[in-house]
Amino acid sequence: MSLIEWLIFFLCYNLIIFGGTQKLFKLSGISSWKSIVPFYNIISLLVIIKRPRWWIILVFIPVINLIMISVIWVELTKRFNHNSKLDRVLVIITLGLYLYYISYISKRTKYINDISFSNFEKSVGSLVFAVVIATIVHNYFLQPFVIPTGSLEKTLRVGDFLLVSKFHYGARIPSTVISFPMVHDTIPIIKTRSYLKKPQLPYIRIPGFQEIKNNDIVVFNWPADTVRQFFVKEKGVIKPRDKKSNYVKRAIGVPGDSLEIRDGIVYLNGQENKLPDRAKPLYTYKIYSKDGVSSSKLKELDIEGFIRRFVIRNLSQESYARLKEYILSISNTNENEYLIYTADQGIPINKVRELNLDIREIIDNEKEISLTFNDANKIKISNEFDTIYRMVEKTNLSNSIFFPGNNRYNWNNDQLGPIYIPKAGDKINLSVDELPIYKKIIRDYENNNIEVIDNNIYINNEISNEYTFKQDYYWMMGDNRYNSEDSRVWGYVPFDHVLGKPVFIWMSIDGLFQGISNWKFRWDRVFTTIGFEGKPRSYLPHFLFLLLGWQVFIFIKKRITNV
Repeated sequence: MSLIEWLIFFLCYNLIIFGGTQKLFKLSGISSWKSIVPFYNIISLLVIIKRPRWWIILVFIPVINLIMISVIWVELTKRFNHNSKLDRVLVIITLGLYLYYISYISKRTKYINDISFSNFEKSVGSLVFAVVIATIVHNYFLQPFVIPTGSLEKTLRVGDFLLVSKFHYGARIPSTVISFPMVHDTIPIIKTRSYLKKPQLPYIRIPGFQEIKNNDIVVFNWPADTVRQFFVKEKGVIKPRDKKSNYVKRAIGVPGDSLEIRDGIVYLNGQENKLPDRAKPLYTYKIYSKDGVSSSKLKELDIEGFIRRFVIRNLSQESYARLKEYILSISNTNENEYLIYTADQGIPINKVRELNLDIREIIDNEKEISLTFNDANKIKISNEFDTIYRMVEKTNLSNSIFFPGNNRYNWNNDQLGPIYIPKAGDKINLSVDELPIYKKIIRDYENNNIEVIDNNIYINNEISNEYTFKQDYYWMMGDNRYNSEDSRVWGYVPFDHVLGKPVFIWMSIDGLFQGISNWKFRWDRVFTTIGFEGKPRSYLPHFLFLLLGWQVFIFIKKRITNV
């Protein structure tokens, strides 16, 4: 809905308020004409139910207002002598229209100046207020996230719990008006959609105090999102912008940059991009040894993240049930012989002995592995293996998998561009050859009709050979360069999709998605900052010390008060 449509809706709703409450205003001793004055009528309703006038702010905050309006309806029914459970249900399910019955039909309607609240009502009120405060914090200040995939390994790890600031880049006003509080696109447990697609507010953003800089880690809504639920294959869905899946990547390119990837190295404006020292980008390497690439030697060098293969000859159903948490995949090669793939930790030796397994690791002469430059250099100087080299994808003849999804462009993970990162207000010349790079921006993100007829570009039915961008765009990439679906696949991220800035890791659990029995707390990552220079440092001891100091202060204060 446009701003004009919302204004018309608001005026119509204001007339409904007037019709349903003008008699109630008179009964409560307030002039009935006040019920038709926009905003003032809501303040007057708050006076009638004896609630603070500043509540009107909450009435106009999206998502929060659904709760507050329902609270006002329920308290109005109570003030006018309709306090049964049925009255409360009816006023909510009729979206407030039950007030017409109370005003014009009911014989027991009268204003009650002094009313009391039961302990249960007080408890419900406290709970509602807590939900309101938590939702405000969640939507406009800080939101918790968990890292589900390894696209930023080893910078952010799977199982890291983040606090993401909404106010650094400016908090967005939720555009999805009707939504379940404090959840994203799915209601937990019942696994159903948490929102209605309509109505939608126009895009509005509260001004922030910081701009996104090159190499900042950013949380945003995935522009290409058509999945209802991650890791579940099904027909694509169309989502509102603020309900698209949340991604976290590094903003490699910012508005106005010229970006190119050559042999996997990013160049900005002709210069090699220098990542901050906490960034640990991973590249694909191949290791060769005529004696076989030993997993134990890799582990001795503190190398992790590689895949291991084993053959088990006496695997039973019972044994598999006790091992499946360590197994990535399994196949039956011969009768009672199984090939299994595991992560770098393999199968724990105590499990092998306990289950009396006949197990053998397959040691190949070559192994592909994702490594940082430092780890690759560590392997090289160790002389444990014959050769190690980085694998680089060369230019293909055609490739529609990578951005911009057009066979004219032969780009891939390691070779891409040069491309321009659009900046709001910048004007570019448009040609049919370059159109695939900007088509999605012009059509989908900036809502124009675009087509090509007889080699001419038509934008909104007019021939155009230039275009001016309406907003800023960013180029987002993961540090785990070959295990990250990012801008190299789906292109630019508009600023209106930017959600916030990760600032803190408040918890970190290794094996988070492998069952509670496999959880290992990474205490060295708990209460660490994100985005600063230098080695990450845990502030957990400082937090515990402050918490203990606060408890001591409260204890002493109580003792002094009692004396």
